[in-house]
This record gives sequence, C-alpha cells and structure tokens, in this order.
Amino acid sequence: MTLPPLVNGNDREADARQAVRNATTTGTGTVPEEARRTSSAPSRRRRPPLALLGVLLPAAVLAAWLLATSVGGVPSYRVPSPLDVWTAGVQLAATGQLGQYIAISVQRVLIGFAVGAAIGLVLGAVVGLSRVGEALLAPTIAAVRAVPSLAWVPLLILYLGIGEDSKVTLIAIGAAFPVFTTVAGSLRHVDPQLVEAGRAYGLRRVSLFTRVQLPAVIPSVVSGLRLALAQAWLFLVAAELIASSMGLGFLLTESQSNGRVDRIFLAIILLALLGTLSDTVLNVVQRVALRRWR
Repeated sequence: MTLPPLVNGNDREADARQAVRNATTTGTGTVPEEARRTSSAPSRRRRPPLALLGVLLPAAVLAAWLLATSVGGVPSYRVPSPLDVWTAGVQLAATGQLGQYIAISVQRVLIGFAVGAAIGLVLGAVVGLSRVGEALLAPTIAAVRAVPSLAWVPLLILYLGIGEDSKVTLIAIGAAFPVFTTVAGSLRHVDPQLVEAGRAYGLRRVSLFTRVQLPAVIPSVVSGLRLALAQAWLFLVAAELIASSMGLGFLLTESQSNGRVDRIFLAIILLALLGTLSDTVLNVVQRVALRRWR
C-alpha cells in the first residue's frame, strides 16, 4: 500500500498563501474579493478627511482675518479685509497689469530655475564623484553660498545692467545651491556594489554616471529641485528690486511706496499660490520618479 506524502504545517501554510495569491490574481476566489472590498473600504473612508486637512489651517486663517477686519476693529490701513484685497486684484486684472506681472515673474523664475538647476547638477556631480573636485570646489562654493541674496544686486547691476540678465542670474544663483548640495551628498552615498556592477558591464565615466549613478539618486535630485524652486521664488523678490518695472516683486515695492496695503497683501498671496502650485507639480514628478526608480 502506498502512503500519501507527509505534509508538514509549514508546507500547508505556504500552499494556502499561494492559493490565495493565485485566486487574487485570477479574480476567481470569493474570499480574496471580499478581503479586497473590506480592506479598501476603510481607506476610502479615511482619504477625504486626510485630503481636507491641508485646507483647515488656511480656512482658519481666513476666518480669523475676516473676524479681525469686520468685528475686531482693525483699521483697513493696517490690515485690509479679504474683500479689499479681492477688489484690488480685480482692478489690476481689468487693466491687464495683474496678468502681465504674473507672467513676467513666472518667466523669470522658470528661466532662472532651469539655469541654476543645470549648474547645480554639474557642480554637484563633479564634487560628488571626484575627491579632487570636492577638495577644489567645495570650500569656494560653501563661501559663495553664505553670501546674502541682496549682496549680489550691486555687482549684477554693475556687470549685467538693469535688464533681464541680472534678474535671471540672481534667481539662478539662488536655485543652484540646493541642487548642488543634494546631488553632491547623494552621489557620495551611492551603493558601491551598484557602481562595481556597472563597471563590470563595461561602463566608464559618463556612461556610468548617466546609466547607473544618476538613476540611483533621482529621488534625491527631485527633492533638491523642489528646494531649488522654492529658493527661486524667494530670490525673485530680490531680483525684481533691480530697477524693475513689472512683476510681483515690483508690485510689492510700488505698493509700499504708495501705501496700498491691499496690493501688498495681494502680491504676497499670489506669490504663495504660485509657489504652492509649482511645488505641487514637482511633487507629482517626484512621485513618478520614485515609482520609476525605486
């Protein structure tokens, strides 16, 4: 008589797990389908409140602003009401100035960000991949990074004039350093075994960097780009102090000279919204990069 093969508890458990996975894949299992419905229901219930959490603080600030200007007796020449700020925006939009100011500021930020990010990527690669490059460039870059943004304004006006070149250059200076710091630090910590595997396949220098080392640090690079974009918006206001006649930074300084507090609030709110929108776009890029290179 032939005895059936002995099956221990671990094998049975493994077979059961495999059966569940197969049923889930084919969609024929009743229990996995119910499990999916059960597990997905709490996530659907949790998502709307979590999505709304980011709105709570702005809504609270807006409510406090309304109360302070309507009931609290705060004078409008100190804190204008939200309606006053909205009216100021509508008036500027009707003349076409608001759209022009937004467009020129966005253009300056994007060009300066692109130039600065490219420079930061190159310098970060040199410092992160070469000990000689690190010894040669790192101290100087650290010293230049410590210079305040407004300190560059007189030199930029002297050498580049008061046109767009000086403004874009200042924004590029601000955007380059976060990318440089992130790329250099990430490349120093790339897995050595990954690099050796690339060399074993015949990759050298540029091909090793573009096909192995750079993809390994893509998530960190995107994080550095987000920091660089935020820095570019910060440097925009300083850049538009350089004898500018358009832009949101110019709107700030002109409104200060004219005592238009409502337009000052309008410019600040627009800068915050534009910065948040651009950061959201890069956040989406970061998620895609994490899924692609994880």
